[in-house]
Amino acid sequence: MQFRKKHTAKFFTVVTHAFLMFFLAEVVFSIFLLLGDVVGFFVALSAKFSGSLFYFERNYYWVGFCLTMLLLTIVIFGYGIVKGKYAYRVIKHTLYFDDLPQNFDGFTITQISDVHAGSFTKPKEVKKGIDLINKQKSDLFVFTGDLVNNVATEIEPYINIFSNIRADYGKYSILGNHDYGDYAKWPNPEAKIANFARLKENHAALGFRLLLDEHITLTRGDEKIILAGIENWGVGFGERGDLKKALHGTDATDFKILLSHDPSHWDAETKNFPSNIALTLAGHTHGMQFGIEAFGIKWSPVKYRYKHWAGIKEENNRYLNINRGFGFLGFSGRIGIWPEITVITLRKK
Repeated sequence: MQFRKKHTAKFFTVVTHAFLMFFLAEVVFSIFLLLGDVVGFFVALSAKFSGSLFYFERNYYWVGFCLTMLLLTIVIFGYGIVKGKYAYRVIKHTLYFDDLPQNFDGFTITQISDVHAGSFTKPKEVKKGIDLINKQKSDLFVFTGDLVNNVATEIEPYINIFSNIRADYGKYSILGNHDYGDYAKWPNPEAKIANFARLKENHAALGFRLLLDEHITLTRGDEKIILAGIENWGVGFGERGDLKKALHGTDATDFKILLSHDPSHWDAETKNFPSNIALTLAGHTHGMQFGIEAFGIKWSPVKYRYKHWAGIKEENNRYLNINRGFGFLGFSGRIGIWPEITVITLRKK
């Protein structure tokens, strides 16, 4: 029964993605063909049907161009589905702070987010991403939520891969909106509670210290910084996290790094919070797994939901980084917005 369900789901995924790919290709083809017809109409009209040979030649070449764009769309989507979703990129940022303790000048952090382990189908490709994480040799590793799609067991085939991540100052994690089991159908409330307990156990099996509205202190010599993590807080995705609780016992002037899955929390609370939070690390958006970041252009449809949806933002002398996600969800691919491993270097001004 389980075998049948697995292969039925796989067949459904293949069919729906093939349909999506060819449908979008047809849309692109139709748009360019329509433009050609409009241009051709006005050319013919202005010439009062003289030079009709030119008109038909123009249409011939335009149809050829449209067919080329159709094939190009199919190739791009095919690459995104087959290769793009595992095409891990390392994106590096160096951030400068007035109040960074001197001993932490040059301290490095590797961040990933949104693993969504239930979507993976190629463990060897995932391992390449983990090897790339370790290649950065960062001091600290953090994961900013959405370990699974719905069920705690989704990560279990990959525990032996993710548990190989190494960082001298530890590995820390938080929860995302998908980690609570809210999007799955449970036979009873007890099953959902048991799943959540198992998810937290799996964080421990990965070697991740899960931060649930709490903080830890990292020390170098006689100086310290605070690393805090909250439960998911996002506009429209559940406001569970308690920032005051997470920072209880810290001083307002302590240098703080916050892990908060949903970037809407930054605008709603973090950037103006009375206690100084120097850096917030988030994820959640995936960059919608589709867009363009090239030639000075940065665009994704997700911008219509989140004004700032990827990378670094600075406001009120505080920084926010939104990771584009390590995994994928829904659309089984990535086009133009590649899976991200962020490396942040802290520097003192």
